[in-house]
Amino acid sequence: MSARGSRREETGSRAPEDAAAAPKSSDAKPHYHGHRERLRQRLLDKGGEALADYEVLEVLLFAGNPRGDTKPLAKALLQRFGSLAAVLAAGPAELKTVKGLGDGAVAGLMATREAAGRMAREQAMERPVISSWDKLLAYVRIQMAEQKVEQFRLLFLDRRNRLIADEAQGKGTVDHTPVYPREVVKRALELGASALILVHNHPSGDPTPSKADIQMTRDVAEAAKRLGISVHDHVIITRSGHTSFKTKGLL
Repeated sequence: MSARGSRREETGSRAPEDAAAAPKSSDAKPHYHGHRERLRQRLLDKGGEALADYEVLEVLLFAGNPRGDTKPLAKALLQRFGSLAAVLAAGPAELKTVKGLGDGAVAGLMATREAAGRMAREQAMERPVISSWDKLLAYVRIQMAEQKVEQFRLLFLDRRNRLIADEAQGKGTVDHTPVYPREVVKRALELGASALILVHNHPSGDPTPSKADIQMTRDVAEAAKRLGISVHDHVIITRSGHTSFKTKGLL
């Protein structure tokens, strides 16, 4: 056999191996694409109630991760933060501690929380606060329940008890926020408010008012009363519930 013939046989014997090793078409979709499409369709057909918490996160992560599998990332977020509400309340630095979460996904989660807060605020402003108390509580829970440190907020009301402003007065430590009655009343006068609702959170999860909470509330109420401004209530918010000073007879 000639050398030329031998080379032809060798070439022919390698051809099947080369064909097997050839890369697959780039048009082939990853396995999770079908899952993503089914999840999206289930949301459209049956509404958000049909989705588990991790599936809600999956959908929210689609925009920030258009090509990747978002299920492992959604489950990692829930494991890291403990709940869907805690994920949405987390700050950008905290979110970025989860491997695989980029700026696009972080921005999407932050925008979702902001949208929820604004919607709840608009609903709370539709009617006098006293007649839409549940909506007001829903709003302040979104804003404060998952905070890691204490935050003190003031809800300013007009003569018809409608919400005209909501302002965070400051943040403190895990168990204390400094509040100055004079500054509270001054701000109410600047806004032309006729009444106030004080709100702060307890990161510990215990909504029981402390002695300092009770004294501060009385000091604010007394300072406000001198200028014809009412303090309707002081509400302590936690992850699991709330305490109303008015209901407890503390105001």
